[in-house]
Amino acid sequence: MGSLGVGILTFLVVIILGNTLDLVDGENVRQSEKQILDSILGGDYDSRIRPSGLNITSSEKDPPCVVRVNMFIRTISNIDDVDMEYTTQITFRQQWVDERLRYDDRDGMIPYLVLTDPDKIWKPDIFFSNEKRGHFHNIIMPNVLLRIYPNGEVLFSMRISLVLACPMDLSNFPFDKQICYIRMASYGYTTNDLVFVWKEGDPIQLTSSLSLPRFHLVQVKTEYCTSRTATGDYSCLRADLAFKRELSYYLIQVYIPCIMLVITSWVSFWLDPKATTARVFLGIITLLTLTTFVSSVNNNLPPVSYTKSIDIWTGMCLTFVFASLIEFALVHFVYVRQSRSGHGNTRSGWLTAHAIDIACRVIFPILFGIFFVLYWGVYFIKQIDTEGQD
Repeated sequence: MGSLGVGILTFLVVIILGNTLDLVDGENVRQSEKQILDSILGGDYDSRIRPSGLNITSSEKDPPCVVRVNMFIRTISNIDDVDMEYTTQITFRQQWVDERLRYDDRDGMIPYLVLTDPDKIWKPDIFFSNEKRGHFHNIIMPNVLLRIYPNGEVLFSMRISLVLACPMDLSNFPFDKQICYIRMASYGYTTNDLVFVWKEGDPIQLTSSLSLPRFHLVQVKTEYCTSRTATGDYSCLRADLAFKRELSYYLIQVYIPCIMLVITSWVSFWLDPKATTARVFLGIITLLTLTTFVSSVNNNLPPVSYTKSIDIWTGMCLTFVFASLIEFALVHFVYVRQSRSGHGNTRSGWLTAHAIDIACRVIFPILFGIFFVLYWGVYFIKQIDTEGQD
């Protein structure tokens, strides 16, 4: 056999032996994982008992199990002003150490174990205290990840969709900023047994594609909210999400239409006092249109007991439109009185119908301009003060 044939034969033998060794190693790893799981989850492990705290000495009481928490916010949607709630989807992660789950990693060959049945080990009894509705995701398989590391550390991750309560103060609506929160606490374990802490570094991550139609997420903060009840102290974590309302939507849908209706009501000042039908029709139509418009705006807001910023705006606009209608009533009264007294010329004398119209052509725009400047000035100053406090 030539040297070429020997070389080819040697190459084939090496490939066959390599594949055989890889197959054997893979089988050995799977077998080792099975043996480890059987060992650590055998008869001595009880999932009803919480893990012991770390750094225990013989002279001290068993410290609480510490659970580190972080989350990845995938989506935020449907921030509802009426029901005062919002919908979010998160990947929720918890990490803790259970020394009963320690194992030999076979010289790094088994860096972690994946447990497909999370119910076989102890897990923290955390719950979302401001949750209204929620569900886990099970398509195609349950979206749950549970890893066990050689030192006994457990990583428990799941994907959850939640509808959470968000109490709102709408007094500055639509110039408002709302703080919605995610509140998590232990349901049954007191701080003597279980403590939740935010994971160091970046405990809350946000998706880069996060987009909201009427709000802008401006800030995310993490807080601790341990609560004291009649049954003990319970560890609690809170994530505060600050949402600033986008004003452009309300400029186009509310403020500009209101300005147009107010200006339209002033057209009657340029009509002849004898044009009774036209002026009455114009006044009533603008008043009814604005009233209907204000009602539609309020239907999309909760019936709160205090005055909102938008209520001041719409209320003043209604006042100006109503005042225009009242102005015509005054003009018509003066015109009729002049006609009956024999002064048919409405453009002579001091207090005439025409003089009232001329005065209102100036007074109404000036008063509305003053209100416009004061209204926007006050609320822009409030916004600057709020941002400065943040």
